[in-house]
Amino acid sequence: MIKVGIIGMSAGNAHPYSWSSIINGKYDGEAISRVGYPAVAAYLNANQDTLGMPDARVTHVWTQDMSVSKSIAASSGIEHIAESATDMTGQVDAVILARDDAEFHREMAEPFIEAGIPIFIDKPLVITQADLHWFEEQHEAGKFIMSCSSMRYANECRIVKQELASLGRLELVTAVGKKDWLKYGVHMVEAMFATLNDPPVATVQHLGEKGKDVVHIVFENGLPATIHLFMDISGTFQLTFFGQQAWRMADIKNSYSMFRDNIIEFVRSVQEGKPRLDFYRTKNIIQTVIAAEESRLAGGKIIHLK
Repeated sequence: MIKVGIIGMSAGNAHPYSWSSIINGKYDGEAISRVGYPAVAAYLNANQDTLGMPDARVTHVWTQDMSVSKSIAASSGIEHIAESATDMTGQVDAVILARDDAEFHREMAEPFIEAGIPIFIDKPLVITQADLHWFEEQHEAGKFIMSCSSMRYANECRIVKQELASLGRLELVTAVGKKDWLKYGVHMVEAMFATLNDPPVATVQHLGEKGKDVVHIVFENGLPATIHLFMDISGTFQLTFFGQQAWRMADIKNSYSMFRDNIIEFVRSVQEGKPRLDFYRTKNIIQTVIAAEESRLAGGKIIHLK
Protein backbone atom coordinates (compact mmCIF):
# COMPACT_ATOMS: atom_id res chain seq x y z
CA MET A 1 0.00 0.00 0.00
CA ILE A 2 1.43 3.35 -1.07
CA LYS A 3 0.95 6.03 1.58
CA VAL A 4 0.27 9.38 -0.07
CA GLY A 5 0.48 12.83 1.43
CA ILE A 6 -1.60 15.60 -0.17
CA ILE A 7 -0.81 19.30 0.01
CA GLY A 8 -3.32 22.09 -0.73
CA MET A 9 -5.16 24.43 -1.17
CA SER A 10 -5.01 27.31 -3.60
CA ALA A 11 -7.99 29.49 -4.45
CA GLY A 12 -10.58 27.79 -6.62
CA ASN A 13 -8.75 24.46 -6.75
CA ALA A 14 -10.73 21.56 -5.29
CA HIS A 15 -8.19 18.84 -6.05
CA PRO A 16 -7.30 18.14 -2.39
CA TYR A 17 -10.94 17.19 -1.83
CA SER A 18 -11.59 15.37 -5.09
CA TRP A 19 -8.28 13.56 -5.52
CA SER A 20 -8.23 12.37 -1.90
CA SER A 21 -11.77 11.08 -2.36
CA ILE A 22 -10.90 9.31 -5.62
CA ILE A 23 -7.96 7.55 -3.95
CA ASN A 24 -9.55 6.74 -0.59
CA GLY A 25 -13.02 5.93 -1.90
CA LYS A 26 -14.73 8.13 0.68
CA TYR A 27 -16.25 11.59 0.46
CA ASP A 28 -18.80 13.87 2.07
CA GLY A 29 -20.70 15.44 -0.81
CA GLU A 30 -22.63 17.86 1.39
CA ALA A 31 -19.43 19.18 2.99
CA ILE A 32 -17.73 19.56 -0.41
CA SER A 33 -20.75 21.48 -1.71
CA ARG A 34 -20.81 23.72 1.37
CA VAL A 35 -17.21 24.83 0.81
CA GLY A 36 -18.03 25.84 -2.74
CA TYR A 37 -17.52 22.80 -4.99
CA PRO A 38 -20.94 21.32 -5.85
CA ALA A 39 -19.66 20.16 -9.27
CA VAL A 40 -17.05 18.01 -7.51
CA ALA A 41 -19.71 16.46 -5.29
CA ALA A 42 -21.80 15.81 -8.40
CA TYR A 43 -19.13 13.87 -10.26
CA LEU A 44 -18.16 11.94 -7.15
CA ASN A 45 -21.83 11.03 -6.66
CA ALA A 46 -22.06 9.89 -10.27
CA ASN A 47 -18.96 7.69 -9.99
CA GLN A 48 -19.28 6.13 -6.55
CA ASP A 49 -18.85 2.65 -8.01
CA THR A 50 -15.30 3.38 -9.22
CA LEU A 51 -14.03 5.37 -6.22
CA GLY A 52 -11.08 4.00 -4.28
CA MET A 53 -7.71 2.58 -5.25
CA PRO A 54 -6.52 -0.75 -3.83
CA ASP A 55 -2.80 0.09 -4.05
CA ALA A 56 -2.79 3.60 -2.54
CA ARG A 57 -4.25 5.63 0.29
CA VAL A 58 -4.02 9.30 1.25
CA THR A 59 -2.86 9.09 4.85
CA HIS A 60 -1.68 12.67 5.47
CA VAL A 61 -2.94 16.12 4.53
CA TRP A 62 -1.58 19.62 5.00
CA THR A 63 -2.95 23.00 3.99
CA GLN A 64 -2.07 26.51 5.14
CA ASP A 65 -5.34 26.56 7.12
CA MET A 66 -5.94 23.96 9.83
CA SER A 67 -9.72 24.25 9.48
CA VAL A 68 -9.44 23.44 5.75
CA SER A 69 -7.11 20.52 6.52
CA LYS A 70 -9.64 19.15 9.01
CA SER A 71 -12.44 19.54 6.46
CA ILE A 72 -10.52 17.63 3.77
CA ALA A 73 -9.49 14.93 6.24
CA ALA A 74 -13.05 14.43 7.49
CA SER A 75 -14.49 14.36 3.99
CA SER A 76 -11.98 11.90 2.54
CA GLY A 77 -11.12 9.70 5.50
CA ILE A 78 -7.54 10.93 5.96
CA GLU A 79 -6.07 9.80 9.28
CA HIS A 80 -3.31 12.34 9.86
CA ILE A 81 -3.31 16.14 9.65
CA ALA A 82 0.20 17.54 9.41
CA GLU A 83 1.03 20.80 11.17
CA SER A 84 3.58 21.59 8.47
CA ALA A 85 4.02 20.13 5.00
CA THR A 86 7.48 18.79 5.80
CA ASP A 87 6.09 16.81 8.75
CA MET A 88 5.04 14.29 6.10
CA THR A 89 8.68 13.51 5.28
CA GLY A 90 9.42 9.99 6.48
CA GLN A 91 5.71 9.29 6.95
CA VAL A 92 4.56 8.90 3.33
CA ASP A 93 5.77 7.10 0.22
CA ALA A 94 4.70 9.82 -2.23
CA VAL A 95 3.32 13.35 -2.25
CA ILE A 96 0.72 15.12 -4.37
CA LEU A 97 1.24 18.88 -4.42
CA ALA A 98 -2.34 19.77 -5.28
CA ARG A 99 -1.91 23.53 -5.61
CA ASP A 100 -1.95 25.37 -8.93
CA ASP A 101 -0.21 28.54 -7.73
CA ALA A 102 2.93 27.70 -9.67
CA GLU A 103 4.99 30.52 -8.21
CA PHE A 104 5.24 28.48 -4.98
CA HIS A 105 5.81 25.04 -6.51
CA ARG A 106 9.59 25.02 -6.33
CA GLU A 107 9.65 26.20 -2.71
CA MET A 108 7.03 23.67 -1.61
CA ALA A 109 8.38 20.73 -3.61
CA GLU A 110 12.05 21.17 -2.77
CA PRO A 111 12.07 19.46 0.68
CA PHE A 112 10.40 16.34 -0.73
CA ILE A 113 12.63 16.26 -3.81
CA GLU A 114 15.71 16.56 -1.61
CA ALA A 115 14.37 13.74 0.56
CA GLY A 116 13.91 11.52 -2.51
CA ILE A 117 10.13 11.29 -2.13
CA PRO A 118 8.24 10.87 -5.43
CA ILE A 119 6.11 13.92 -6.08
CA PHE A 120 3.28 14.83 -8.43
CA ILE A 121 2.91 18.59 -8.94
CA ASP A 122 -0.38 20.02 -10.15
CA LYS A 123 -0.47 22.04 -13.35
CA PRO A 124 1.29 24.20 -14.33
CA LEU A 125 4.62 22.93 -13.03
CA VAL A 126 6.16 26.42 -13.20
CA ILE A 127 5.65 29.76 -14.95
CA THR A 128 9.27 30.96 -15.15
CA GLN A 129 12.27 29.69 -17.10
CA ALA A 130 14.41 29.79 -13.95
CA ASP A 131 12.10 27.44 -12.05
CA LEU A 132 11.78 25.15 -15.09
CA HIS A 133 15.56 24.94 -15.32
CA TRP A 134 15.75 24.03 -11.61
CA PHE A 135 13.22 21.21 -11.97
CA GLU A 136 15.05 19.94 -15.07
CA GLU A 137 18.29 19.81 -13.08
CA GLN A 138 16.55 17.80 -10.37
CA HIS A 139 15.15 15.42 -12.98
CA GLU A 140 18.57 14.94 -14.53
CA ALA A 141 19.95 14.22 -11.07
CA GLY A 142 17.54 11.28 -10.84
CA LYS A 143 14.79 12.83 -8.73
CA PHE A 144 11.21 11.61 -9.20
CA ILE A 145 9.14 14.54 -10.51
CA MET A 146 5.86 14.17 -12.38
CA SER A 147 3.61 17.02 -13.46
CA CYS A 148 0.85 17.56 -16.01
CA SER A 149 -2.67 18.74 -16.60
CA SER A 150 -5.14 15.89 -16.23
CA MET A 151 -6.37 16.77 -19.71
CA ARG A 152 -3.48 14.65 -20.93
CA TYR A 153 -5.70 11.72 -19.98
CA ALA A 154 -9.04 13.09 -21.22
CA ASN A 155 -11.07 10.33 -22.84
CA GLU A 156 -12.52 12.76 -25.36
CA CYS A 157 -9.03 13.48 -26.69
CA ARG A 158 -8.00 9.82 -26.68
CA ILE A 159 -10.96 8.99 -28.89
CA VAL A 160 -9.76 11.61 -31.38
CA LYS A 161 -6.17 10.36 -31.06
CA GLN A 162 -7.13 6.86 -32.15
CA GLU A 163 -8.85 8.35 -35.22
CA LEU A 164 -6.14 10.84 -36.26
CA ALA A 165 -4.81 8.67 -39.08
CA SER A 166 -8.24 8.68 -40.74
CA LEU A 167 -8.23 12.48 -40.99
CA GLY A 168 -5.43 12.53 -43.53
CA ARG A 169 -2.64 15.06 -43.33
CA LEU A 170 -3.44 17.54 -40.55
CA GLU A 171 -3.67 21.16 -41.70
CA LEU A 172 -4.77 22.95 -38.52
CA VAL A 173 -5.57 22.38 -34.85
CA THR A 174 -7.63 24.82 -32.78
CA ALA A 175 -8.54 24.97 -29.10
CA VAL A 176 -11.02 27.09 -27.17
CA GLY A 177 -11.23 27.41 -23.39
CA LYS A 178 -11.78 29.82 -20.55
CA LYS A 179 -10.04 31.56 -17.64
CA ASP A 180 -6.50 32.91 -17.43
CA TRP A 181 -3.51 31.85 -19.49
CA LEU A 182 -0.91 31.11 -16.80
CA LYS A 183 -3.15 28.75 -14.82
CA TYR A 184 -5.46 27.36 -17.50
CA GLY A 185 -3.55 27.72 -20.76
CA VAL A 186 -1.64 24.59 -19.77
CA HIS A 187 -4.92 22.61 -19.98
CA MET A 188 -5.36 23.40 -23.65
CA VAL A 189 -1.68 22.98 -24.48
CA GLU A 190 -1.48 19.63 -22.68
CA ALA A 191 -4.64 18.25 -24.26
CA MET A 192 -3.54 19.32 -27.74
CA PHE A 193 0.05 18.12 -27.43
CA ALA A 194 -0.91 14.76 -25.89
CA THR A 195 -3.41 14.09 -28.68
CA LEU A 196 -0.70 14.85 -31.26
CA ASN A 197 1.84 12.67 -29.37
CA ASP A 198 3.81 15.67 -28.07
CA PRO A 199 5.49 17.10 -31.17
CA PRO A 200 8.30 19.62 -30.54
CA VAL A 201 7.41 23.29 -30.96
CA ALA A 202 9.18 25.68 -33.34
CA THR A 203 7.54 29.04 -32.60
CA VAL A 204 4.98 30.61 -30.26
CA GLN A 205 3.28 33.98 -30.71
CA HIS A 206 0.66 35.73 -28.58
CA LEU A 207 -1.84 37.57 -30.78
CA GLY A 208 -4.46 38.59 -28.23
CA GLU A 209 -4.51 40.45 -24.95
CA LYS A 210 -4.56 39.55 -21.28
CA GLY A 211 -7.89 37.89 -20.48
CA LYS A 212 -8.55 37.36 -24.18
CA ASP A 213 -5.53 35.24 -25.04
CA VAL A 214 -4.98 34.06 -28.60
CA VAL A 215 -1.81 32.00 -29.03
CA HIS A 216 -0.41 30.83 -32.37
CA ILE A 217 1.86 27.77 -32.31
CA VAL A 218 3.84 26.23 -35.13
CA PHE A 219 5.24 22.75 -34.54
CA GLU A 220 8.58 21.68 -35.99
CA ASN A 221 6.72 19.54 -38.54
CA GLY A 222 5.04 22.69 -39.86
CA LEU A 223 1.57 22.08 -38.41
CA PRO A 224 -0.04 25.34 -37.16
CA ALA A 225 -2.32 25.55 -34.14
CA THR A 226 -4.21 28.29 -32.34
CA ILE A 227 -5.44 28.43 -28.76
CA HIS A 228 -8.17 30.87 -27.72
CA LEU A 229 -8.49 31.31 -23.95
CA PHE A 230 -11.01 33.95 -22.85
CA MET A 231 -11.62 34.75 -19.21
CA ASP A 232 -15.38 35.26 -19.50
CA ILE A 233 -16.33 32.95 -22.37
CA SER A 234 -19.10 30.40 -21.87
CA GLY A 235 -18.72 26.73 -22.68
CA THR A 236 -16.22 23.99 -21.95
CA PHE A 237 -12.76 23.12 -23.26
CA GLN A 238 -12.84 22.12 -26.93
CA LEU A 239 -10.21 21.07 -29.46
CA THR A 240 -10.72 20.59 -33.20
CA PHE A 241 -8.38 18.73 -35.54
CA PHE A 242 -8.72 19.51 -39.25
CA GLY A 243 -7.25 17.08 -41.78
CA GLN A 244 -7.35 16.99 -45.56
CA GLN A 245 -9.90 14.15 -45.50
CA ALA A 246 -11.92 14.71 -42.31
CA TRP A 247 -12.07 16.55 -39.00
CA ARG A 248 -12.82 15.68 -35.38
CA MET A 249 -13.71 17.67 -32.28
CA ALA A 250 -12.94 16.81 -28.65
CA ASP A 251 -15.40 18.46 -26.26
CA ILE A 252 -13.85 17.81 -22.86
CA LYS A 253 -16.45 17.35 -20.12
CA ASN A 254 -15.57 14.22 -18.10
CA SER A 255 -13.35 15.67 -15.37
CA TYR A 256 -13.69 12.65 -13.09
CA SER A 257 -12.35 10.17 -15.65
CA MET A 258 -9.26 12.19 -16.48
CA PHE A 259 -8.50 12.90 -12.82
CA ARG A 260 -8.77 9.22 -11.96
CA ASP A 261 -6.56 8.15 -14.88
CA ASN A 262 -4.00 10.78 -13.94
CA ILE A 263 -3.85 9.51 -10.36
CA ILE A 264 -3.61 5.91 -11.56
CA GLU A 265 -0.62 6.85 -13.73
CA PHE A 266 1.09 8.50 -10.76
CA VAL A 267 0.47 5.51 -8.49
CA ARG A 268 1.77 3.14 -11.19
CA SER A 269 4.80 5.37 -11.59
CA VAL A 270 5.56 5.18 -7.87
CA GLN A 271 5.22 1.41 -8.01
CA GLU A 272 7.62 1.24 -10.97
CA GLY A 273 10.11 3.64 -9.39
CA LYS A 274 10.06 6.34 -12.09
CA PRO A 275 7.53 8.65 -13.77
CA ARG A 276 5.65 7.03 -16.63
CA LEU A 277 5.34 10.52 -18.15
CA ASP A 278 8.62 11.68 -19.68
CA PHE A 279 9.75 14.94 -18.07
CA TYR A 280 10.68 16.35 -21.47
CA ARG A 281 7.07 16.14 -22.63
CA THR A 282 6.19 18.30 -19.65
CA LYS A 283 9.09 20.64 -20.45
CA ASN A 284 7.85 21.04 -24.04
CA ILE A 285 4.41 22.08 -22.73
CA ILE A 286 5.63 24.41 -20.00
CA GLN A 287 8.10 26.11 -22.35
CA THR A 288 5.18 26.81 -24.69
CA VAL A 289 3.05 28.29 -21.89
CA ILE A 290 5.94 30.51 -20.75
CA ALA A 291 6.81 31.55 -24.31
CA ALA A 292 3.24 32.71 -24.97
CA GLU A 293 3.38 34.98 -21.92
CA GLU A 294 6.80 36.27 -22.95
CA SER A 295 5.38 37.04 -26.41
CA ARG A 296 2.42 38.92 -24.92
CA LEU A 297 4.68 41.03 -22.74
CA ALA A 298 6.87 41.75 -25.78
CA GLY A 299 3.94 43.00 -27.84
CA GLY A 300 3.36 39.83 -29.83
CA LYS A 301 6.96 38.98 -30.63
CA ILE A 302 7.48 35.53 -32.19
CA ILE A 303 9.35 33.32 -29.70
CA HIS A 304 11.55 30.58 -31.16
CA LEU A 305 11.93 27.45 -29.05
CA LYS A 306 14.86 25.08 -29.28
